[in-house]
Amino acid sequence: MIRFDKVTKKYNEHITALEDVCFEIDQGEFCFITGPSGAGKSTIVKLLIREELPTSGTIFYEDIDVPKIPRKMLPTYRQKLGVVFQDMKLLNTRTLKENIDFALEILQKDPREIKDTTEYLLDTVGLKDRQDLYPEQLSGGEQQRGAIARALASNPDLLLADEPTGNLDDENAYMLLDILKKINYSGTTVIVITHDNLLVNAKGNQARKISLSKGKVESDTKTSKKEKKEDQKKEKIQIKEKKKIAPDLKKLSKSLIKKFEKNAIYTNDILLHLTENDLKKLKLKPKEKRELKRYIKNYLSKQKNVKKRKSQQN
Repeated sequence: MIRFDKVTKKYNEHITALEDVCFEIDQGEFCFITGPSGAGKSTIVKLLIREELPTSGTIFYEDIDVPKIPRKMLPTYRQKLGVVFQDMKLLNTRTLKENIDFALEILQKDPREIKDTTEYLLDTVGLKDRQDLYPEQLSGGEQQRGAIARALASNPDLLLADEPTGNLDDENAYMLLDILKKINYSGTTVIVITHDNLLVNAKGNQARKISLSKGKVESDTKTSKKEKKEDQKKEKIQIKEKKKIAPDLKKLSKSLIKKFEKNAIYTNDILLHLTENDLKKLKLKPKEKRELKRYIKNYLSKQKNVKKRKSQQN
């Protein structure tokens, strides 16, 4: 899908941002491009969106020779890419919903499609209840998730995130990583540019890592298709061995438990964070919906009582 072949970028005779950089990224991959400040990470983004031109070498996006794209064709090309920057770039004078609506209006979508797509994207990033707030009323993590939703408005084949967790605490960073993984599972190629080694090396993270140092590719964890299949097989076995459904959930009917196990819903925490789209995929029968609704209501009530008792004790 993406090919950098011996790409060099010099800003002047003293500053070389990239030197003979080579890598390929396949359709559907999740890839981190890492390295310290000044390694050349952001230059890769600028070259890929054709904000900058390489000094030498070739860059291809599918069959498109990126440096040779005529200026008048740039908007069409960039619609293929969903780009998320560290500073979000949300419009401060519009609500979160209006930010996404605006991106769809530019694409000349009809009102019904705009409404449905915006609802779906807000649901995907878990911000449906925050849609009427302005960017300044949202936390940093919420703003970044909103920026991802807006970047997905054009239904891009590639989502490119440049330091998306740079201003976030660990909890919000891992939440954002989960959302990016979810987007990747749906078929979108995801590239994350980051210097955050904790995020890259998060437990269970099997994503490919391209490491840059002083403008050169220092290492690349890309595996062969055979190795990838073997890793996926091992991962599935490990998940099956390690993941056991929570005791509370075992009290539900067998049909619900079977659907939970099939969709990797092992804990109450996972259950409570399901989106409307996730619930639709479960294809619950009316009886199962009623049972699940009662269970969640009772569970939340118990949690509320536990918090109340703790508060009284303190």
